Amino acid sequence: MRQMNIKTFTILTFLLFLSGIRSSYAQLDSSTVNGGDGKYLIKLNLLALPLNNFSFQAERAVGKRTAVGLGLRFMPKSGLPFKSQIENLIDDPESWKQIKDFKTGNFAITPEVRFYMGKGVFRGFYVAPFVRYTRYTAELPFTFNVPNSTDGFTSEVIPLSGNLSTITGGVLLGAQWKLTKLLYLDWSIFGPQYGASNGSISGNRSLSTNEQNALRDELQTLSDLPLVKTTYTVDQNGATVDFKGPWAGIRSSFSLGFRF
Repeated sequence: MRQMNIKTFTILTFLLFLSGIRSSYAQLDSSTVNGGDGKYLIKLNLLALPLNNFSFQAERAVGKRTAVGLGLRFMPKSGLPFKSQIENLIDDPESWKQIKDFKTGNFAITPEVRFYMGKGVFRGFYVAPFVRYTRYTAELPFTFNVPNSTDGFTSEVIPLSGNLSTITGGVLLGAQWKLTKLLYLDWSIFGPQYGASNGSISGNRSLSTNEQNALRDELQTLSDLPLVKTTYTVDQNGATVDFKGPWAGIRSSFSLGFRF
């Protein structure tokens, strides 16, 4: 039910966003955009590329200093970026063993309204209220130690996979510059966001009573995660971990745009 509410709210937000564009279209004439230039900007976030993220935004002028935008971001499921650097930062071999094979991907949609403080639309400093819906996927071979009567412990693995959905709102501060008649540079400097999250990961595997108890002990450590409330169930067929709680983040980008 929670997942359905998130999706419904996101769809309604998107429809309201489209409705706003449509109603503003009738009020926009050639005098609204400086010099009769194009009313649209299509932008690519350059900072996202090294992280295997592909982030785009379409922006449309709807007033002399006002624009609406719609951002799309996606990341194909892959391993950790900068894996060797992360390994060097983690001094606990057991912790690294748990996350080294972690794979994740995501998709996000972000409608926003921009209010420019400069000479006109698409130029100068801006303030942009926004809403963002994000869906993360995760895949993790989870290792747990089962006590035995010979050498102490036996390492076992259960494959866990699932998704986490978040919906957040915030205000973005940034600046945009005109490089040439058609090229623009957009620096989204600081965009704090806050909202809610909901999701789960699960894995199927036959488990003995000893294995179930050992897995519960290992999953107990997930209760120390900040902000998110974690609950889990373990039985003879596998395990399920549920996540629910607040969600926060910082939005930032450095994008190159084309005007038409």
